[in-house]
Amino acid sequence: MTTNDQMTPAIVHDAPVPGKPGTEFWGSDAVAAMLRELDIPYIALVPGSSYRGLHDSLVNYLGNRAPQMIMTIHEETAVAIAHGYYKISDRMMASALHANIGLLRAPMSIYNAWCDRAPMLILGATGPWDATQRRPWIDWIHTSSDQGGLIRNFTKWDNQPGSPAAAQEALLRATQIAQTAPRGPVYINLEVKMQEQKLGAMPPLPDVSRYPVPPMVMPAPALVAEAARLLSSAKNPLILAGRASRAISGWNERIALAEKLDAPVLSSIKLAAAFPTTHRLHPVPPFQALPKTAAELIKAADVILALDWLDLAGTLKQACGDAGVSAKVIHVSCDSHNHRGWSADYQGLPPADVYMLCETDAAVPLLLAACAPRKATVALPPRTPLPPVPDAVALRTVAVALEEATRGVAVSYTRLPLGWNGGYTQFVDPLSYIGHDGGAGVGSGPGMTIGVGLALKGSGRVPIAVMGDGDFLMGNTALWTAAHYQIPCLMIVCNNRSFFNDERHQGRMAAHRGRPEENRWIGLRIGEPDVDIAAMARSQGALGIGPVENVADLLPAFRQGIAAVQAGQVCVIDARVLPGYDDRG
Repeated sequence: MTTNDQMTPAIVHDAPVPGKPGTEFWGSDAVAAMLRELDIPYIALVPGSSYRGLHDSLVNYLGNRAPQMIMTIHEETAVAIAHGYYKISDRMMASALHANIGLLRAPMSIYNAWCDRAPMLILGATGPWDATQRRPWIDWIHTSSDQGGLIRNFTKWDNQPGSPAAAQEALLRATQIAQTAPRGPVYINLEVKMQEQKLGAMPPLPDVSRYPVPPMVMPAPALVAEAARLLSSAKNPLILAGRASRAISGWNERIALAEKLDAPVLSSIKLAAAFPTTHRLHPVPPFQALPKTAAELIKAADVILALDWLDLAGTLKQACGDAGVSAKVIHVSCDSHNHRGWSADYQGLPPADVYMLCETDAAVPLLLAACAPRKATVALPPRTPLPPVPDAVALRTVAVALEEATRGVAVSYTRLPLGWNGGYTQFVDPLSYIGHDGGAGVGSGPGMTIGVGLALKGSGRVPIAVMGDGDFLMGNTALWTAAHYQIPCLMIVCNNRSFFNDERHQGRMAAHRGRPEENRWIGLRIGEPDVDIAAMARSQGALGIGPVENVADLLPAFRQGIAAVQAGQVCVIDARVLPGYDDRG
């Protein structure tokens, strides 16, 4: 059983007036019926005339249920909600983007999903392909040749079906491809006239059970045996816990394997929680950049088990330098199936003495069964002390107050800001933290948080985003969607009134060139006037708290926010933090 089996999402339903039973059907009805057969729970969208046929079918043919429409104010939000929903539930939902203009607004969020290996079904639309059927002006600018080409370099598959029957088959194929590891977004472009084609009787629906997503590919027994031999006989094995499912069974198996081997485990704050950070075998907090303590563990290891680790080659190079890693490397990942020429998100090419082309959840139980127990021969490094708590509102004081406010509360962290020390938060189960957005684009935090809230609604867990002001400001219109559909979530904005990461870049650049570092703020500060973030939240129906500028006010604000979310509200807290990062490992 997985932890997400406990979730029972139930959001506000915009109920349509029932219509009379019909005897005639249209192309978009066949598409909508297929979505229901495929068990797509929600479709997040920005309305648009290019899929007015599908919109009508979702409302008046399906009754706005299964899938239920979730209206958003921006296309990036529509995609980000689907991304966040998958990251917590391991379940795919859909997004709809209006014509070429909607698609052109969404690529950053789609790229995030691509880099994060998150499946989603993206439905698009285009004006009539027959030019004689186009309305003057508007249909012409909403029609593009090879519309899928706009995002083809960072989607797994795209298609523009020419008939309702072809659309049904395309949806079957798309859902298979999107959910086959390594997962990712797919795009189906629904031409207007195909949607609005009159069918008469509804065509029979295919039996979706005959078009299943294939099961996980299992590694060859010889590879499992060789990996088990290396791990069982290792003097100093090390596990790099990377991408994995949200299944509690997989979580427990990773713990059992580490304990059987008495092997330390490292994890990345870029990825979702894959191992309990409170465990004695997790001696280094999850990190953004490789800290010295983690590098020393890598250099000292004689066998490294990399479980779909993000940027394995880069991590090994940072730790071992140009001399290369001397340890035997067991590389578990099927990510190479998604590697393309356009994007370098595949990272460097890692060495692998044993290469299992499969998912983490496929390899770990086999290794657990095959490995012999061993005892540690090298002492674990002591945990690095956390930075001192300043007498000012900073990331460290935010973390201390948040730890106190969440004591005894089941939490899912949906975002942690750049500069956050991984030791500030404790990940105790696979839903504790969903990881970063994949593509490192700014602005996805609010939408992904709402997607998590959608998946968690009814579970008793509190979704909490701790995000920067830039991330919030770029995606803040997502709040309306959360407020309208009553999707509870808490967003704590660590507001340093700056694109501070770039201040650090500009300071280093100026110092390197012998120029004044004092000028690093120009073009990067968000001030004069300050943005009233709490007022922005209130204007969209959420609870806005702040600005919080005193240390003594942090804990009461956080407790108020958590209580509001537990009561079903959306809450945003503006915490005015000092500039500075605490990302030391």
